[in-house]
Amino acid sequence: MSDGHPVPFTGVELPLEGRREGKVRISYGLPEGRRLFVTTDRLSVFDRVVAADPYKGQVLNQLSRWWFEHTADIVANHVVDTPDPNVLVAHDVTPLPVEVVVRAHITGVTDTSLWRRYEEGARTIDGHRLPEGLRKNARLPHPIVTPTTKAHDGGHDEPLSLTDVVERGLVDPATWSEVVDAALAVFERGQSLGARAGLLLADTKYEFGTTESGEIVLIDELHTPDSSRWWVTATYEDRMWAGDEPESLDKEVVRRAFVDAGYRGHGEPPVLPDEVWRATAARYVVAFERLTGTHFEHGTYPVADRIHANLREAGLL
Repeated sequence: MSDGHPVPFTGVELPLEGRREGKVRISYGLPEGRRLFVTTDRLSVFDRVVAADPYKGQVLNQLSRWWFEHTADIVANHVVDTPDPNVLVAHDVTPLPVEVVVRAHITGVTDTSLWRRYEEGARTIDGHRLPEGLRKNARLPHPIVTPTTKAHDGGHDEPLSLTDVVERGLVDPATWSEVVDAALAVFERGQSLGARAGLLLADTKYEFGTTESGEIVLIDELHTPDSSRWWVTATYEDRMWAGDEPESLDKEVVRRAFVDAGYRGHGEPPVLPDEVWRATAARYVVAFERLTGTHFEHGTYPVADRIHANLREAGLL
């Protein structure tokens, strides 16, 4: 990027075994049942990478670490250490084959979003009966869990009901019951701590895994602007009743910009103005600072050089 902004961090090569690459994270195997996760600046919407924003990966990694610390009394997590602002060392666990989405509001712009399906006339969605007369972005009577499959190789997540998960044999009944209870409790904690920051947690997604002993642990990322919709409380009611979208500190603005340009995830995405990406990067930092109550210390670029140095210092390379 120009105008004094560093070139976004999109990838790194490390002399470690077992490399895996996702849309945003790259991971490697480590000894003693651990795994090293590198969070890049890549940004994905509609299940595909569309851009990269400086400092985004650092926000995701450090904010997730903060949330893992503030929810560890509810459910165990996979965190071991963060030897670099963009790096997480974690226990290597077996991920469950579903994403656990918790929603407190009816919203969204994608074809499978709660609001799109409700707007098209559905009233029982993902196994939940919704009341008549809901407006877009309105609060639901209570938070609901709407699982999805995990998309691979550019596919799209498939919505599921709570019973689908067990009936399809994706997760056994006892584990699934524990996961749903943990997800709702973590979501409640997110709402509570978000409220202190003047933010509404509209919805989020969680990923869980199991250890060799069968313990359920929270993994991946937690309550970040990538995985959650964070809305500004002070302006929420007025904007909703005016028919305006909420003031948000997440990547939903990017999704809406693509939809406004006629793109919903099929074919080549259109080019969005640089201002969209600059504003997105700024929102991520604001979300970090409001939620944690701390100043965001911008890491040095190029990130790959810094990661190599910090991993060598930590004895991981």
